[in-house]
Amino acid sequence: MAHQDLLVLDLEQLKANTSGDAGLAIEILSLFKEQTEMWSRMLDPTAPQSHWADAAHSVKGAALGAGAMALADVCAQVEKRGRSPDNVSQTEASVLLSEIKDAIGPALEAAANASFQLTKTGHFS
Repeated sequence: MAHQDLLVLDLEQLKANTSGDAGLAIEILSLFKEQTEMWSRMLDPTAPQSHWADAAHSVKGAALGAGAMALADVCAQVEKRGRSPDNVSQTEASVLLSEIKDAIGPALEAAANASFQLTKTGHFS
């Protein structure tokens, strides 16, 4: 997938999304963490296809706001597959949702590091 070429956390995108406001960026990173943790629980391959596609969409939105571009890309691809008219087997759904879950960890770690740096310095570097 193309997400391997994308940044885990694009600080320039986060800066653009917040007009360079470090306080707002910290708030968005906190919301990203909360939203991702909440919606990732809905990434269940045994759930109806539309449910995990909706969860992928929600994680994607949170990721885009925070600048977690690789995660957003994975979510977009999974959402697209989940919204296709073809039925996705539980095995395929497990593989797809694992890709999102694998991308969440590095994104949350990068967001925590960015939030720490923004809190410490009060501005984007």
